[in-house]
Amino acid sequence: MTLGLIGEKLGMTQVYDDEGLVIPVTVIKVDPLTVTQVKTKENDGYNAVQVGYLACKKHKLNKPELKHLEKKNLPAFKKLKEFRVDENQKFEVGQAIDLSILKEGENVDVTGRSIGKGFQGTVKRYNAGRGPMSHGSKFHRSMGSIGAGTTPGRVYKGGMMPGNMGNENVTVRKLKVVKIIQDENILLVKGSVPGPEGKFVTVKPSITEWNKYNKRK
Repeated sequence: MTLGLIGEKLGMTQVYDDEGLVIPVTVIKVDPLTVTQVKTKENDGYNAVQVGYLACKKHKLNKPELKHLEKKNLPAFKKLKEFRVDENQKFEVGQAIDLSILKEGENVDVTGRSIGKGFQGTVKRYNAGRGPMSHGSKFHRSMGSIGAGTTPGRVYKGGMMPGNMGNENVTVRKLKVVKIIQDENILLVKGSVPGPEGKFVTVKPSITEWNKYNKRK
């Protein structure tokens, strides 16, 4: 349970490290967040902090969202998000949160909405094999068998079939923070992150530990 940041994916570029090697990086613009609500275990059943990202015009919000912010004398925000935090982490409404919670060299988990690719077949969606493309074959990129006729006599649920591809929440873990440009609110992360340019992504310090459940005590 760690506090994270919300940013806008600007695109990809490359930088050079101290040894002169090229590093492909994703550029994320992370404007400061504003704490809009603090939840405690006594009042809400869990500890969390709600933050607002990018001020916007009031007519962009519905009435419940607008009243929620007006009660605390806060401006309208384009996006609200909640992060689970520990009990010992203290926050106040109106507090600013910026890139200072991250440091260069650490690993982060980046979550975004992947690019939608529409309705696709099994070859593209699941990397399934195809049939011969010549010599009179009528089986090219279509599906194979989806079940026997007599037993079980039906199609099992969960089979790899054609359908919508992409447009889902994806998290890429343990991406290295290459550089932080504090004055311009720019974050450079090694590798690619989900989603198209201009979309929001969530950046959180990575807390995953490989094979932590099977370690000997």
